[in-house]
Amino acid sequence: MKILVIGGGGREHAIIRKLKESPRVSRLYCAPGNGGISRDAQCVPIAASDIRGVVDFAREKEIDLVFVAPDDPLAAGMVDALEAAGVRAFGPTAKAAQIESSKVFAKGLMKKYHIPTAGYRVFDDPAQALEFIRRRGKYPAVVKADGLARGKGVILAGDFAGARAAVKTIMEDKIFGASGSRVVVEEYLTGPEVSVLAFTDGKCIRPMVSAKDHKRALDGDRGPNTGGMGTVSPSPDYDSRMARTCMQTIFLPTVEAMNREGRPFRGCLYFGLMLTPDGPKVIEYNARFGDPETQVVLPRLKTDFAEILEAVAQGRLEELPIEWSGGACACVVMASGGYPGRYETGFEITGLNPDGQLQGATVFHAGTACRDGRFYTAGGRVLGVTALGADLRQALAGAYAGVGKIRFKNAFFRRDIGKTGKA
Repeated sequence: MKILVIGGGGREHAIIRKLKESPRVSRLYCAPGNGGISRDAQCVPIAASDIRGVVDFAREKEIDLVFVAPDDPLAAGMVDALEAAGVRAFGPTAKAAQIESSKVFAKGLMKKYHIPTAGYRVFDDPAQALEFIRRRGKYPAVVKADGLARGKGVILAGDFAGARAAVKTIMEDKIFGASGSRVVVEEYLTGPEVSVLAFTDGKCIRPMVSAKDHKRALDGDRGPNTGGMGTVSPSPDYDSRMARTCMQTIFLPTVEAMNREGRPFRGCLYFGLMLTPDGPKVIEYNARFGDPETQVVLPRLKTDFAEILEAVAQGRLEELPIEWSGGACACVVMASGGYPGRYETGFEITGLNPDGQLQGATVFHAGTACRDGRFYTAGGRVLGVTALGADLRQALAGAYAGVGKIRFKNAFFRRDIGKTGKA
């Protein structure tokens, strides 16, 4: 198979490295890729949002499967365009991807089909949103931009002043553009957060091993939300009993709900869950592999990844047994100082070998460039240093040992990934 992966971050690097293990894969391309990815696939200078460019390249190179990994091209209909051109793709259509691209749609779906989630109201007027929050008088108040916001569109307001600032930032200042034209105001849920990714062909759903993400920038769950500062798998809070409950009350009902709405979902469906005292509830859906959850989930996959992608695309997932390794996996993100706000790039990264790797851990490149055989920082999240272990403690020790060997100017990372408490 010749496979083209769309995107250029740590998630895409993890996808490519897993696909490299498959004897079925003869050629790997990535558009646009990054410095580290260039060591494992042929990078092509096509933007992840360039639907026409991707379709033309796929047809020219006779690509067997295009893996559309990021949220933006999925929401824009890249899979629809590829399928219309006769190119097989992994990922949902634009109609199905709306489960992520519109929180208003997702919340309405859950309400209609009785899928457990936080109570909420939708507003397109800032004054009405604030009046509702003021009258309700319960804090923290959760304010979410309706559309895609690169994982940063959720603000927890600890008081009314914070709520006013959140609504202004999203709806009036439009820091997320049109994604902030509407907001969802939700009740605040408590409990451990768990990420569960699942393969689905629209009929069968196969959950992957669980993961725990760490969104806040700083140790102790402090600082602003980020795209993710580290992950561990499995989640210490998610056992087989909880998995059965989620399958019956959330996973299967979601797939069936999308079918009933005429939006069959094929690809990877991500469930962001809160394990509340009243049972598991959905915080959010994603229409694709999560980042950096992918970096700890895929290393534990034993079944041929390319074979799974084919089974999903061909609607025969139920026929394929999927195996996972035991033990644990941990990923620690090394980021540019200032992230998720303003940061500088272009600093040389030392400690890596010519393939962008190091002994004892796997380095997934998220924001790097490669020039003259040297790697440089080129993004907010730069590297995801990842290790497998017999248990979580061993995996974390391997990941942090790897972090200790890598240097670049203004690097920072959390030192408490995988510790108990909120993540």
